[in-house]
Amino acid sequence: MGYAESDPGSYLVAFRGALAKLGWTDGSNLRIELRWGAADPDRIKTFAKELVDLRPDAILGVTTPVISALARETQTIPIVFAIVVDPISNGFVASLAHPGGNITGFTALDSALGGKWVGLLKEIAPHTVRAALLFNPTTASPLQIYMPSIQSAATSFAVEVSAAPVHAKDEIEGVIAAQARNPGGSLIVMPDIFNRRNRDLIIALAARYGVPAIYYNRSLAESGGLIAYSDDFAEEYRQAAGYIDRVLRGSKVGELPIRQPTKFELVINMKTAKALGLTLSSGLLSIADEVIE
Repeated sequence: MGYAESDPGSYLVAFRGALAKLGWTDGSNLRIELRWGAADPDRIKTFAKELVDLRPDAILGVTTPVISALARETQTIPIVFAIVVDPISNGFVASLAHPGGNITGFTALDSALGGKWVGLLKEIAPHTVRAALLFNPTTASPLQIYMPSIQSAATSFAVEVSAAPVHAKDEIEGVIAAQARNPGGSLIVMPDIFNRRNRDLIIALAARYGVPAIYYNRSLAESGGLIAYSDDFAEEYRQAAGYIDRVLRGSKVGELPIRQPTKFELVINMKTAKALGLTLSSGLLSIADEVIE
């Protein structure tokens, strides 16, 4: 797991529940070894080696940095992933239909979502003229995956976007403060286990400086973020359990096609919107999957 054990969006319950429905119960006919990377690249590498050294029958790896670490440790143990962006350009698989090798799974956060984030940010905060992309280059998915759709939408909505890389927690405030110096500044919190780990700080700073921000997962809106749009991560965990089941029953992992997301969810935090002085249109509220009062 790329996240910390305390992360409310780990979705491990969804994974275990799906396994149970398929006849697998931890402590009975299955043993699950858990390792939590907590968005720490060194910790992730250490735990990847630990798990591979245990010679398990299969590994579930969650997030792109985790799969990068696991891929370096083994080319034979079956690996099923969830919440990984663009596995082809990351070098994990040969193709989506025929992964080959020992890795397959369920992609998340399609590159086209970049444009959706820009559009939704402009809709919820119409005064937006600038948006900073907050990410840590060490732990985030490569920014170039999202840039074509982001730039296209930015041009369409007359929004100037700029990359805002940070390498440490104490650099976050400077990015958000810079967006608040002039009217029209907003924030796109990019898919990144670093951002996930520091979500409470990012959300608090966005509130303090009055900067509208859009996030890449519902758990961040539930934690106080303004708006989130992404695919349904819990569903990916359930689907990953299905692939683990097939591997444990003898399927070759390289013959299981990589699946792309089909279910997406929009979550709006009304309390945060009111605190920022934003008036939400009935159209935007009507398409939200959840509105947090």
